[in-house]
Amino acid sequence: MHLPATIANEADLAAHLDALLVRAPGLAEASGIAGPLPLRRISPDFAGLVWVIVGQQISVAAARAIQARLEAELGTLSADAMLEAPDEALRRAGLSIQKMRALRAAAAEVTGGLDLSTLSSLDAEEAIPTLCRIKGVGRWTAEVFLLFAVGHPDVFPAGDLAVREAARLIHGLDERPEERDLRAMAEGWRPHRGVAARLFWAYLGAVRSGRDSAPV
Repeated sequence: MHLPATIANEADLAAHLDALLVRAPGLAEASGIAGPLPLRRISPDFAGLVWVIVGQQISVAAARAIQARLEAELGTLSADAMLEAPDEALRRAGLSIQKMRALRAAAAEVTGGLDLSTLSSLDAEEAIPTLCRIKGVGRWTAEVFLLFAVGHPDVFPAGDLAVREAARLIHGLDERPEERDLRAMAEGWRPHRGVAARLFWAYLGAVRSGRDSAPV
């Protein structure tokens, strides 16, 4: 069966989920509890990367407010505009010094030739380091961008707390699995690990009475 190279729409998501459940039938019960998986796409460009960096360690509501103020201050969330923006404008938008540095580092990489649109064609373990070379972008940030902006089908953020908690519940474990152990477990779900992550977030949201557990 030929599967879409990226997860760009609901049909792509459904196709990869079906393939995942063939490879990992033990996840079928979790899929039934999770229900239809939301697509949750963000723009696959610099603005999308800004969204993920801004959203590090804060609530979605706070990230939306900062993103809106950034757009008002800069006029456009382009790499050039970010590099030209004075510190005062970025501070008014609500950015910390660390996030200001990370966004400028990202902008410098993009203007220097980093093509975000090509990341879907790379293996996950090649695409992630490509983003992590940006100072201030760690593995989790890279994984979330690849999942929700690029639509990469085979990225699994095993260090995400919600994903680890979902794994604990799905597999009936006494404790959350360590990142390295969960990453090893996910090897058996290649090349559909991105859908497995989406399934885990949706499952945890369902068992938490509908509270959204995804990071975007």
